[in-house]
Amino acid sequence: MSVVYRPAQAEDLAATDVLVVGSINDLTTRHGFGPMAMPSPPNFQLFSLEDDPGGLWIAENGSDIVGFAWSWACGDLWFLAQLFVDPAQQGQGIGNELMRRTMEHARNSSAAHRALITFSFNRVSQGLYIRHGLFPKVPIYFVGSSREQVAAKLQEPSLRSVALVDTDATIKRLAEIDARAVGAARDKHHRYLLSDPATTAVLLYAGNECVGYGYVSASGHVGPLAATRADVLRDAFAAALKIAAGGGSDNVSAFLPGTCESALSLAIDVGMRITFPMLLMATPGYGDWVKYLPRNPGFM
Repeated sequence: MSVVYRPAQAEDLAATDVLVVGSINDLTTRHGFGPMAMPSPPNFQLFSLEDDPGGLWIAENGSDIVGFAWSWACGDLWFLAQLFVDPAQQGQGIGNELMRRTMEHARNSSAAHRALITFSFNRVSQGLYIRHGLFPKVPIYFVGSSREQVAAKLQEPSLRSVALVDTDATIKRLAEIDARAVGAARDKHHRYLLSDPATTAVLLYAGNECVGYGYVSASGHVGPLAATRADVLRDAFAAALKIAAGGGSDNVSAFLPGTCESALSLAIDVGMRITFPMLLMATPGYGDWVKYLPRNPGFM
């Protein structure tokens, strides 16, 4: 039976999550890292589908979903959040066909920049992305530790944390920070995060100056986090770690770009360890992440 490609629908997203989890665990196990992904409600995928349905595609063989691609766009930034093919169906051109459809979404978005985050050891996919004009830019390290260890070693942060409230003025301020940090405002994504009761959101102040923002999930994960200047990123990360270390999760984690040396140094200083490596790929002229810590490879 031939593979059919069609836009994803809301009722597909539970099955696509199963596909993505299985594909990730197959990849990480084959490269010696063991299974890493766990099923989770496809909340952000559903949000993206409702916001811009042209960014989500599935490949279907009969009644089986054998491939999934998901991209989103915000202003001048287009981002490929996921592209996965059932390991048993790889090598048949399904990834190429899905990529062709996602690139059409990128062209329709008129975004000036295109980017994605993938596993650094995912060589086949990197070749596919390079053929479509996205090149390796920055290594990104997933780091983690026990909450107790971070709490014991972390010094008192120098920045003041103020609870982030969803107002037009706040969203405008976040957009200004994002424009400096990642080159695009992400108003709708901030509103998505602010609607999540399991996420703590703060603005970060040095005296009376707002120098960044940070989100910390109930699981102890830090990100996204952005600073207005590279020289305050370490202090911003420290403030977010303080919130995570004071929470109820057993662990604390974050994704740290290799260009964010101060944040990486702080992570190692408080006992966090690199769990696995990832990679930012982007079109030429994009990817200078020295003031930004992503949330995960799908949200960015």
